[in-house]
Amino acid sequence: MKFTTKLLHGNFSPDVKTGATTTPIYQSTAFRHETAEDLEKIFLGQKPGFVYTRINNPTIEAFERRLTLLEGGIGAVACASGMAAVTLAVLNILKSGEEIVSGSGIFGGTHSLFSGLADFGVTVKYAQDNTVQSFAACINERTRALFVETIGNPKLDIPDIAALAELAHSRQIPLLVDNTVTTPYLVQPIKLGADIVVHSTSKYINGSGNSIGGIIIDSGRFAWNFEKFSTLKKFSKFGRFVYLAKMRNGLFKDFGSCISPFNVYLTAIGLETLGLRVDRACENAAKLAASLKENEKVRSVNYPGLADNPDHELAKRQFAGKYGAVLTIRVGSKEKAFTVINNLKYALNLANIGDARTLVIHPASTIYAHNSQEEKENAGVYEDLIRICAGLEDIEDLQTDFSQALEKI
Repeated sequence: MKFTTKLLHGNFSPDVKTGATTTPIYQSTAFRHETAEDLEKIFLGQKPGFVYTRINNPTIEAFERRLTLLEGGIGAVACASGMAAVTLAVLNILKSGEEIVSGSGIFGGTHSLFSGLADFGVTVKYAQDNTVQSFAACINERTRALFVETIGNPKLDIPDIAALAELAHSRQIPLLVDNTVTTPYLVQPIKLGADIVVHSTSKYINGSGNSIGGIIIDSGRFAWNFEKFSTLKKFSKFGRFVYLAKMRNGLFKDFGSCISPFNVYLTAIGLETLGLRVDRACENAAKLAASLKENEKVRSVNYPGLADNPDHELAKRQFAGKYGAVLTIRVGSKEKAFTVINNLKYALNLANIGDARTLVIHPASTIYAHNSQEEKENAGVYEDLIRICAGLEDIEDLQTDFSQALEKI
């Protein structure tokens, strides 16, 4: 079964009782059971069943099953947001005094989270670049995970997932990969050796900018050392589901970071057109990057699909010849960047990616407004930089729109 067929038919079939071809919205707080004994068995993990939507829900479970199949995992946990997914994914295996090694070009929200972990005794070290050597130099006996994004946002740097997985496993630690920017349509990190995959489903999975959400998918392949990862030990009876069992029975349940069944319903509808949308968005991004590269008002264009991009060959190999829908341009100053943004007619100025519409933002004054200058530059953020997320419009209209806006500077 190929990818788009999986979107429509994988781990999904019409409702047996009604024939409905869309998973119903089970907008219920809790679920009744026939006997006290039944409910007791569910609470003890001796019988499957739904208890309370903060813990599980039929609409949400159906969505989790579909993403699990697409990413090639053994199970998933859907969360209230992408940030909730990242938070739970890392905290599920960490204790005070332990460390993470992360790529330096990560999303500003994730960088903010990682900075805040210091208050809980967790240290995050940032690799200087995406080379295996840079990550290896940061690992010590307290390191419990490597964390990367498939394409840095907005640095657009690309890690070699297979090489970093090999490094992580040689040190008996898992590799966690945020696959939001590429989606499983371009790459399935688990196939390349990743252990845990996270998404902000608010972005391309949803595709219409109408619902916040996140998801964590476990490969089930990592050999957890319970001396090193001691918080997992009490769940060892769940075998390769140990990571998910701890999360379901611990942080996910206790933090209350569950997603709304209605948001899942909307996102599941968007999921079914993921392949078509990402194809078009990648095509538009490539054509827009090429035309902007020829515009004399643009100082530089950063897009992995350009042949002179330093990560072009890795991206070509790793993402099956597609390069994502996000690009950045530099135009010389903050004032010029604002002028371009303010004169665009079709590209919307807002803090999101993965919409059907083309989106732009000035990262330095928004997402990274509270970061130091050094942190901004490490993340590839400059005062004259504009991040562009190509949408599904006709490319000729996008090219004309950016051309006329650039003429204003």
